[in-house]
Amino acid sequence: MPNTANLTKTEQHICTHIAGQRDHLIKQLGQWVAIPTGFNNTPGLDELRGIVTSRLEALGARTDVIPGEARPAWLGEGRAGSTVVPPVAVCRRETDSSADGQPKVLIAGHLDTVFDPNGAFQKMTISTDGKTGNGPGVVDMKGGILIAITALEVLEEAGVKIPWTFMFNSDEETGSFHSDKALRAQATKHTIGLATEPGLPGGGLAIARKGSGQFLIEARGRSAHAGRAFFEGTSAVYALADILTKVGALSDEAREISVNIGPLKGGEATNIVPDYAAAWGNARYPTNELGDDVGRAIDALATPTGAMPEVIVHRIFSRPAKPEIPESRALAEQVRAVAADLGETITFASTGGVCDGNNLQDAGLPTIDTLGVRGGDLHKLSEWIELDSLVDRAQLFACLMLRLHSVT
Repeated sequence: MPNTANLTKTEQHICTHIAGQRDHLIKQLGQWVAIPTGFNNTPGLDELRGIVTSRLEALGARTDVIPGEARPAWLGEGRAGSTVVPPVAVCRRETDSSADGQPKVLIAGHLDTVFDPNGAFQKMTISTDGKTGNGPGVVDMKGGILIAITALEVLEEAGVKIPWTFMFNSDEETGSFHSDKALRAQATKHTIGLATEPGLPGGGLAIARKGSGQFLIEARGRSAHAGRAFFEGTSAVYALADILTKVGALSDEAREISVNIGPLKGGEATNIVPDYAAAWGNARYPTNELGDDVGRAIDALATPTGAMPEVIVHRIFSRPAKPEIPESRALAEQVRAVAADLGETITFASTGGVCDGNNLQDAGLPTIDTLGVRGGDLHKLSEWIELDSLVDRAQLFACLMLRLHSVT
């Protein structure tokens, strides 16, 4: 329970108002979860983008829709059902105090999930005890976007006029290749970054994140009949297998470097020597310097053009590492202080997961990116949310915005 002795009258009013919305918040979240936004599902993304921007426009925000950027063709669209490049929506609320030394707060949220819009996992179900909900994107991150918008609405209803910018991209789960330019552009215009990724287990904050990079290794060989002319062929699969043993050796637990491979492609039939094989991979690293080391090692696996077998490497390390910096640590301490007054204990930790906070902070914006709801099993059919966190985290977000802007 909040320690009302440490809350201002405005904060007490806001917390009470939000607490009274619990059932309504659960209903809203269920409606959003039922909108399929995985696999770049354009109709669902457009519908949800329209809902969230309309709610912010009702608070006086102006929406700019920024076209997305194309991403490298070799990455492919994976399982995405649409090849349309999604846009980024930026909702900016300005006030009379926007230029008087107030912090310029950028709130970031992503509309996409990792779930198949044509799959069976399409709605939120409530546990029999009413404490948790299970559904696609309940914590990652439809619940997070909902609590932030709710906080801004309640502040407005309380007569609190503060400036903010809320941006929504639609490709965070696939690396933010389409939205990276827009993220970085907005980062340069603000002084504080807040992202509504789900809290760590127990609701903690991630104050440091590893970096992440994608790569594709292709092997080209010479096709032949596996029985009549096996030794006249050159197996691309064997060539790739040899390369992958070298890739596997790049992982180093002591240096917190991991390099993962999957999926794989190669061969059409067992009686044909395969002339093509490919492997897609991901690397994680705690610092950009170590990321550069891994990247150079992967690049070095390529062979000269025309070699037999030929190995071709494509690489893009698009999520820079997000180390703890003094500015983000100070911001995290502010969050922890607000949470303490609300009766919540906030812990700090590092994580190997990545998000748009990596890009924002790399562009110079100190960012706390785990201000969303509590839950677990992200990216799994068992993804769940602690329903009380819709209230707790909306209260936290609203009071944090008040204190960042020194509103009493």
